[in-house]
Amino acid sequence: MHIIDLIGYTPLVELTKIAAANGARIFVKAEFLNPSGSIKDRAVKAMIEEGIRAGKLTKNKTIIDATSGNSGISYAMIGANLGYKTKIFLPANASIERKNAIRFYGAEIVQTDPLAGSDGAFLAVQEEVSNDPDRYFYPDQYHNPANFLAHYHGTAEEIWRQTEGKVTHFVSVMGTTGTFTGTAKRLKEHNPRVQAFSVQPDSPFHGIEGTKHLDSTLGSSFFDKTLVDQFLPVSTSNAYAMTRKLAKDEGLFVGVSAGANVWAAVRLAETLQPDQLVVTTLPDGGLRYISDSFWDEQ
Repeated sequence: MHIIDLIGYTPLVELTKIAAANGARIFVKAEFLNPSGSIKDRAVKAMIEEGIRAGKLTKNKTIIDATSGNSGISYAMIGANLGYKTKIFLPANASIERKNAIRFYGAEIVQTDPLAGSDGAFLAVQEEVSNDPDRYFYPDQYHNPANFLAHYHGTAEEIWRQTEGKVTHFVSVMGTTGTFTGTAKRLKEHNPRVQAFSVQPDSPFHGIEGTKHLDSTLGSSFFDKTLVDQFLPVSTSNAYAMTRKLAKDEGLFVGVSAGANVWAAVRLAETLQPDQLVVTTLPDGGLRYISDSFWDEQ
């Protein structure tokens, strides 16, 4: 067995203390238990394996992509395991923990304008690839169908089996939109009555790492708005507060996108009937945000 064989098949955990008072149940997919520590392992593995099958990724090429952090760690881990050089573009204000993880896996980092966010990293990596296309394998996670298909074939099927087909609502933050698109599409194919809720920051200026305010940023080519039953906005302060609460009340030390997901899931569950079952994800762990100041807020 190799480290990448451990990607996926994460546990589904029920929240017992952070729950809706009306009896609707909330379950969270523990994606921080993937080998590199985030849900991005799923999509990155799928994109790299597809590149190898298609002959686009060969041993003389360097894997390159843009990221806000988690995908970069996944690329670096899988690149190290499979023996490929990896080059990651990410905003300079990404947390030191994420930068160090990428470096410690042996990947090269190019830091881009922090004010331009992940969009700036995306544009910078496109320019780099265009200047020397034969040198790189560029998966392009915002436009690669293997991204959402990893969740269509993986995350969604796991949720369906783990809930014994009882899931009624799926809640997911939006970044590349791969998790939402692939999971929502497949769950709705299993049961058209399953409702999918898209979570995003309530402002273009936010501190919820790994998420995007879709109306003000570059989007993916595979996002299907018809899958969205409702958009759920979440504030940075509410995401931070729920992240702290998950650690103290549930023993789940996770990142801020997980806090955003659970905050939205709880608000949704409060409007539902007792027999309904909400599933969301905990996309990454809290250790990669340990230096952030929000942990000490009240």
